[in-house]
Amino acid sequence: MVGLSEGEKHFIRGGIAQDVRTDGRRRLQFRSLSVQTGVIPQANGSARVRLGATEIIASVKAELGKPSILHPDKGKVAIFVDCSPTAEPLFEGRGSEELSAELSVSLQRCLLGGKSGAGAAIDLSSLIVVDGKVCWDLYIDGLVVSSDGNLLDALAVAIKVTF
Repeated sequence: MVGLSEGEKHFIRGGIAQDVRTDGRRRLQFRSLSVQTGVIPQANGSARVRLGATEIIASVKAELGKPSILHPDKGKVAIFVDCSPTAEPLFEGRGSEELSAELSVSLQRCLLGGKSGAGAAIDLSSLIVVDGKVCWDLYIDGLVVSSDGNLLDALAVAIKVTF
């Protein structure tokens, strides 16, 4: 991890003292949030979220499937995030792959909890239709259309409102 230079520290302290951020907001002022649902008719749920200048599109598709042999009492959820190369110059080429993977894993942990499933936002046992035979398989996709910070927050909001 790279530390901050003295000039950067001075800039940050000055912003705190003057109660202003680099984008013009005050320290405690939130970014504007807008939500639009039903943006992808083919999906079972979808949303477009704008958080400041960050824009996310998320969708959920549900299919009936078979529970895994290891977890016959639980449904399945797959989460995938894609960072559009047009969202940020750093996302061009292979730059988006690492961030896409990090965001996907972070959302997986947030929504499904740890190995025990404790604290999960999605209860996998609630996805069982017939014990050991039929479950719901959920496919959650997120697309980063534009990036101006708060990607994980915006993705989480977009996924939440798709349900």
